[in-house]
Amino acid sequence: MGREFVEIFDEWIDSYDESVSGKDEEYREVFAGYDTILQKVADAAQGLTVEFGVGTGNLTEKLLKKGIKVVGIEPNAAMRAHTKQRFPELQIEDGDFTSFPLPEEPVQTLVSTYAFHHLTDEEKKEAVLYYRKVLSEDGQVVFADTMFENDIARKKQWEKVEAQGYINLLEDLKREYYTTKPIMEALFQEAGFTVSFTQLNDYVWLIHAKKAEDFTG
Repeated sequence: MGREFVEIFDEWIDSYDESVSGKDEEYREVFAGYDTILQKVADAAQGLTVEFGVGTGNLTEKLLKKGIKVVGIEPNAAMRAHTKQRFPELQIEDGDFTSFPLPEEPVQTLVSTYAFHHLTDEEKKEAVLYYRKVLSEDGQVVFADTMFENDIARKKQWEKVEAQGYINLLEDLKREYYTTKPIMEALFQEAGFTVSFTQLNDYVWLIHAKKAEDFTG
């Protein structure tokens, strides 16, 4: 699920960390406050944590420094090899947001940054319904990803990026499945989560969803 974008990272692996550090002008605003964004996700993680889309291991590093036990899920072979070399003791598996090997122990937290947009809204719904089943009773989802306040905000951002002359970013924003806050809120609530949102820069929001105790769906 979302694997149609996997090959993009074969080309991006050598320059990804430069992009997130702000050296790529087009994506500077997307990755503004990148380190802080990752830290906020890591700070919220508790217990056995599954990380989707480990990439080059930047969030992984913060989770491990916190003493969290991490199982990494990454569909791109080059990224898996890179991160495994960086953290030899890390358990990292081939998988995606809905197809991944479950640890034997209860999973308390699912984390991801800059990746959930690879799924269509329907696929996001399927993923969140699955998370309700696989998480422990006190389980939570902590994602940080690009999305928009609403459809009007999305259109305005497209217009801004086009005026900036950022053609690659504009193509990216129109090609992948960046959703809106109301859609994201609805799909988590319908799956039995209480969810909160915190905007972290002009593009990225922190999504913190916890299993609702009184859910009967």
